Amino acid sequence: MNNKITKLFNINYPIIQAGMVWCSGWRLASAVSNSGGLGVIGAGSMKPDVLREHIQKCRLNTSSNFAVNVPLFSSYTTDHMKVIIEEEVPIVFTSAGNPSIWTQKLKSHSIIVVHVISNVKFALKAVNAGVDALVCEGFEAGGHNGREETTTFCLIPLIKKHINLPLIAAGGISSGKAMLAAMVLGADAVQVGTRFVVAEESSAHLNFKHKILSLEDGDTILTLKELTPVRMIKNDFYNHVKEAYLNNYSIDELVDLLGKGRAKKGMFLGDLIEGELEIGQVSSLLDSIQPASVIVEEIIQEYNVLKSEIMKL
Repeated sequence: MNNKITKLFNINYPIIQAGMVWCSGWRLASAVSNSGGLGVIGAGSMKPDVLREHIQKCRLNTSSNFAVNVPLFSSYTTDHMKVIIEEEVPIVFTSAGNPSIWTQKLKSHSIIVVHVISNVKFALKAVNAGVDALVCEGFEAGGHNGREETTTFCLIPLIKKHINLPLIAAGGISSGKAMLAAMVLGADAVQVGTRFVVAEESSAHLNFKHKILSLEDGDTILTLKELTPVRMIKNDFYNHVKEAYLNNYSIDELVDLLGKGRAKKGMFLGDLIEGELEIGQVSSLLDSIQPASVIVEEIIQEYNVLKSEIMKL
């Protein structure tokens, strides 16, 4: 499959694995890259020395391109970028911050830069910053996403209307059907997060993976907009958040409630009660833990079959 994204990243399939905190280490990234997609190491949960270790192990375990995702609000961002440049990472995805701060610095080291956006305003800012491609992340996505709550299938054509860069659709995509629909709307590739969280190679705790497979529609919710909007599973911790809103907590009080290490406690250590469990709406469609290679293969096979059937009409 040759298009703007496969050529830009030098990959076989336009499937990008999302760089998810506590779930996207070198094992998952290298497995996805070895399967023909683009594996992404999630730096958001790593200290700089840990990121360097994951980059080096990923390179040892795949000869294909891979990327690193860097949330720009992280206190380690400067150190992360230093490691990325020193390790000659070929592709960087930036998110949750101003792309103009790092884009040209990275590009001066021949690094391809992709920025994650959730509205037209930030898409135009990213274009002006000089990024090479955009991830359009809709309301359905897990983890941190847009305050506007624009759905993926509304966001793709909206962004396509205003810009001419390669587009990667994200949010609610876990199948070849969804991939084909996203590309019909103007996307050049898809970013898959939730389905890769339950991959065998994901570093998510097994408790978290099994919890995801048990979810039904309505079991996740976008909240904490006053801080950084996050989609999470409705558990006891979320009930504390809900109660905090009912009691008109201030932003500082919400920060105290969230505390430190809440996401690690839930997703990496498996505390399903008091942990923050970030996951997308599409989780209610998932029913099994599979190797990353099987996930990529199933998505591509379904995409090709459906596209072929449509072409016959």
